[in-house]
Amino acid sequence: MLLILAMMVRLKNGSPVFFTQARPGLHGHPFLMHKFCTMTNERDAVGNLLPDEQRLTGFGKFMRSTSLDELPELINVLQGEMSLVGPRPLLMEYLPLYSPEQAR
Repeated sequence: MLLILAMMVRLKNGSPVFFTQARPGLHGHPFLMHKFCTMTNERDAVGNLLPDEQRLTGFGKFMRSTSLDELPELINVLQGEMSLVGPRPLLMEYLPLYSPEQAR
């Protein structure tokens, strides 16, 4: 199923197929979280990325509404970097703002 979705993303949205982002894992150690791309990398005349609403494709909306874009995160779960249950780890930039209880 992942392979079929990867081919569909490539055909509908182009390259890259995966969105990768560093997130804090156990004890704050970063890991790379993977998702399927649901937006294009379209830019304006100056070179700035267009707003998210303009870059989100119809296929991307479908993938988000069905959570199919998050299937590659199962790889992170199998590698022990994420839990299957619970919230997705926040961005690395929020790590210094965690209270001791939140960091736990």
